[in-house]
Amino acid sequence: MATSSSAKLSKAVKQQYMELPQRDTVQAMYIWIDSTGEDLRCKTKTLNAEPQTIEDVPEWNFVGSDNDMYLIPRAMFRDPFRKDPNKLILCEALRRDCKPAETNLRHTCKKIMDMVENLHPWFGMEQEYTLFGIDGRPFGWPTNGFPGPQETLLKHITEPVCTQGLRFVEAMLKLCLHR
Repeated sequence: MATSSSAKLSKAVKQQYMELPQRDTVQAMYIWIDSTGEDLRCKTKTLNAEPQTIEDVPEWNFVGSDNDMYLIPRAMFRDPFRKDPNKLILCEALRRDCKPAETNLRHTCKKIMDMVENLHPWFGMEQEYTLFGIDGRPFGWPTNGFPGPQETLLKHITEPVCTQGLRFVEAMLKLCLHR
């Protein structure tokens, strides 16, 4: 999709402002799962000092679809977009009566994990994604048509396309490790 020259100007102007010093303040971006249970919402609070632990991050609130909701900070990460000392704050949402929001599955998960904490449960997530080229087709796909059997596709992808996709994957891993 082509972008207008004003879009490039907008990025340049934004970059100019993003490079301004922020003195001793910290931007804490609070992130939570919205009322659909499928999308993320966020808003930023300016703090007067860099929080050292999650306990240093204040609770906050927002107006939900039908009432006030509370944001309870649960995890804090270095912000790879706005850079240090700014933070990303993962939150759980509570209703006005301090009960978990309907989409707050973290609350139930935490109760279960606490019951088995002496067993040292392990789990992990596999992150899968598809990289698309500027032509809108997945990396490694033939320019006309669709790939053959999976073995052929995997062999093809591990050749020259792999080096291009690998740069993205390596950058993504580094971003995930940026704690």
